[in-house]
Amino acid sequence: MADTVLYEVSDGLATITLNRPEAMNALNVETKVALRDAVRSAADDSAVRAVLLTAAGERAFCVGQDLKEHIGLLLTDRETGSRQTMSTVREHYNPITRALTEMRKPVVAGVNGVAAGAGFGFALAADYRVVADTAAFNTSFAGVALTADSGISWTLPRVVGPGRAADLLLFPRNIKAQEAYELGIANRVVPSAELRGEAEKVARALAEGPTVAYGAIKEAVAFGMSHSLEETLEKEDELQTRAGSSEDHAIAVQAFVNKEKPKYLGR
Repeated sequence: MADTVLYEVSDGLATITLNRPEAMNALNVETKVALRDAVRSAADDSAVRAVLLTAAGERAFCVGQDLKEHIGLLLTDRETGSRQTMSTVREHYNPITRALTEMRKPVVAGVNGVAAGAGFGFALAADYRVVADTAAFNTSFAGVALTADSGISWTLPRVVGPGRAADLLLFPRNIKAQEAYELGIANRVVPSAELRGEAEKVARALAEGPTVAYGAIKEAVAFGMSHSLEETLEKEDELQTRAGSSEDHAIAVQAFVNKEKPKYLGR
């Protein structure tokens, strides 16, 4: 895996770190491939029970597409008559977003600085966002004459509502940490110096929790947003049956009876 993305697994927690601080963690092709592979690895690894997605440096979580590289690729496309440059949505952004949202384990984003464009999209694809008080979010797409990608046209309206999402997409601006918290974009805002420790604390707590139940909760919420009540009730029945058959449920019930803290196995 390229050193533009660092990947580490420890005690059930996979930590994925965007590692281009000198470029504000912008997404060049190498980084997109490495990030896609890292997220897929975390999703597929049964030893991983939670994921922390964060970034190196203090200025930026991820400012989205690396526009310096992008300009060169666009020029090559024009010279050759190709449209290869924009295939990055299909080849990179879509698989990353799907893996983050669909994996049956919780994902925490530790947002240390600016999250713009696809960086904003990937943060929204996480289940929980711990945000530094110096961070900011920006959709950015319309500012470079592009439409939404990285799933943000699906995630943003679900977080802030369709009207406000349209405003933020049509008129990109910096959404500072406190406003992000008020809009529901940030789940928790902490001092910048405490960001990494707090994000890891949240992620490790989830890694020690009932993984099957967490996966079912993710699936239930996503399903319920686009299905009828009757369909959602049927889905809840299916998912509750799965969670109720897990070892962790048996452990939790026994611990409750014994008045002990449960020690989950993640299965």
